[in-house]
Amino acid sequence: MTYPPPPGYPQGVSDKSKLVAGILQILLGGFGVGRFYMGDTKTGVIQLIVTIVTCGIGSLWGLIDGILILVNGGVDGQGRPLRD
Repeated sequence: MTYPPPPGYPQGVSDKSKLVAGILQILLGGFGVGRFYMGDTKTGVIQLIVTIVTCGIGSLWGLIDGILILVNGGVDGQGRPLRD
């Protein structure tokens, strides 16, 4: 079920913040927290598994992913661009 965006947001823009997603991903990216926040649970679970299997080394993926989200933006679980 999809809900309409909150008042004041364009129809095609996510209600999730690019800044929050990027910071969460930088700080807790090894656990996929930023991806879970964005609604991308598949990638979040994969990041969590990679971090566990590599004994923490895979958390570099989360750090790099967070930087890319802050620089390039991203999309939420429904494919809408994150708001600034």
